[in-house]
Amino acid sequence: MTEPYDVAIIGAGPGGYVAAIRASQLGMKALLVEKDLVGGTCLNRGCIPTKALLRSAEVWNLAQAAAEYGVQVGGATLDWAQAQKRKDQVVSRLRKGVESLLKKNQVALLQGTATLDSPTSLKVQKADGGTETVSARHILIATGARAKSLPGVTIDEQRVLSSTGALQLDHIPSSLVVIGAGAVGVEFACLFQTLGSKVTLLEALPQVLPAEDTEVAEELTKSLKRQRIRVEAGARVEKVEADGEGVRVAFTTSAGQKETVSAEKLLMAVGRAPATDGLGLEAAGVKTDRGFIPVNGHMQTNVPSVYAIGDCVPTLQLAHVASAEGIVAVEHMAGRNPRPLNYDHMPRAVYSRPEVASAGLTEVQARERGHAVRTVRFPFMACSKAVILGEREGFVKLVVSETHDALLGVQIIGPGATELIGEAVLALRLEFTAEEFSRAVRPHPTLSEAVMEAAHAAAGMPIHF
Repeated sequence: MTEPYDVAIIGAGPGGYVAAIRASQLGMKALLVEKDLVGGTCLNRGCIPTKALLRSAEVWNLAQAAAEYGVQVGGATLDWAQAQKRKDQVVSRLRKGVESLLKKNQVALLQGTATLDSPTSLKVQKADGGTETVSARHILIATGARAKSLPGVTIDEQRVLSSTGALQLDHIPSSLVVIGAGAVGVEFACLFQTLGSKVTLLEALPQVLPAEDTEVAEELTKSLKRQRIRVEAGARVEKVEADGEGVRVAFTTSAGQKETVSAEKLLMAVGRAPATDGLGLEAAGVKTDRGFIPVNGHMQTNVPSVYAIGDCVPTLQLAHVASAEGIVAVEHMAGRNPRPLNYDHMPRAVYSRPEVASAGLTEVQARERGHAVRTVRFPFMACSKAVILGEREGFVKLVVSETHDALLGVQIIGPGATELIGEAVLALRLEFTAEEFSRAVRPHPTLSEAVMEAAHAAAGMPIHF
């Protein structure tokens, strides 16, 4: 057994590696155990490669509309192999950056599969075949999650794909059915439709992006349909079966009609399950609930020396949330007494076309919590920069307390939404009123003016609308 570490972290995704770096900065001796690639699902098979391909699709879409801007692009073609190559280069570059940061911060990295022997020890089956026992004062579980499927439907990454398989396709499918219209499903639907696939998007719940504001979901649905994506919300999938070289999906629409759609590929985007099986949690006395690991505000499990963060705990399954949780966890281990995260203020971002982003409470959530609220919307069609860009879809929506004029939530659908939401997060954290939010002057012409204009309207002083 090696000399004890201050913290041994299982999983080098955006939660684990950030926690390791922060631990080292606090003077802790940190070990990071990873069975696969540094960066986890987000960097290697999720957020980053998906957005790299979406960027290629964005450029392709712009090239096709170039004449509108006075630019003649003759003979433009789509090179999928090059798009995939660029995606892989982006991932490789960022992964090397993470590896460099770990070395710079003197974080020990061990390749292998870890299981808990006790609340303060791990057994690691190393990549080279050997076994190592590790002792640590604290253990941090950051093992993430894996793609789920519907009962009876096997993801074979040939005809039935997870997001991992969809990122590795050697060609653009002629047709695609996407089951699940959360962030992953909507992003891939937009990606492949832009690249030429015929896309059908099925969602069991009454709206696309079920966790988001209803008005935003309605606006996105209209846009997706304008892009010739078939959207069926409230659809119940009955059967998935092979259909020659493709798949056939039988479903019942929200109106109760029985339908069948055939496609070359099926993408299963029905959520992710916590990757906690086989970790030896029982041996350490760590409790679980439906596979998730319950934690307190400092990310501590029922066993004081064991912490957990990221997709394996029952919080928002987002990379930036995992990173923030990792910082809270190791600061608590170090005796810093950090403030627990306010999950209401965690930003959510969907890289669809148009983009969707939000922070704080939706109108429905605010009313459910007993707030008397007023809401305002400022359309991007009234924003100079959006008109210049030729991206006029969508709006900024603010949810404001009638009682205190406090800003409760911000929802954005439209150009630059995923960047603009950052200022909303800051305003929520600083407890801005609508009037204070409106007084922060934004440069002209920018998309950020749409946020300011919405705030002016929420304060009862609309200017450009």
